[in-house]
Amino acid sequence: MSDKPVTLAAVTGAHGVAGEVRLKLFGEGVDALKPHKSFNEGSLTLVKIRSDNKGGAIARFAEVTDRTAAEQLRGTALSVSRQALPELAADEFYHSDLLDLAVVSDNGEPVGRVCAVENFGATDIVEIEKPDGKKFMVPLTKQAVPEWDSERLMVAAGFVD
Repeated sequence: MSDKPVTLAAVTGAHGVAGEVRLKLFGEGVDALKPHKSFNEGSLTLVKIRSDNKGGAIARFAEVTDRTAAEQLRGTALSVSRQALPELAADEFYHSDLLDLAVVSDNGEPVGRVCAVENFGATDIVEIEKPDGKKFMVPLTKQAVPEWDSERLMVAAGFVD
């Protein structure tokens, strides 16, 4: 849908004293990161990565040599170019494809913009920010979100907060 970089993880903090970092994963687990040797247009080179056995990962980057440097990365999103990712099946998408899409109700009324996509276990959840700054969440199901494309996401009127 887009050629903008796709974020696969974010640094949540330092791990140990030797420069390793803890990662929050946004993809299919640690194995989704292993094929990528560099992130953020080559500014971070992955040396090794392993699961933290809690749903996240521990990583070492060549450019990060001590705890202080690792702590400075806190909050850094790790992204790769879309071309570096595998082809998607017809019914698959990247969460980043939905971010910042205009949201309309199924009767055509503007609702807001997609500000986040979460998954708490059962299904993906789309967080929508209204023009007044208020946010609400909608499950990413056919009943709640009948359709979307590269321009907009449609929400069934009964799900609009």
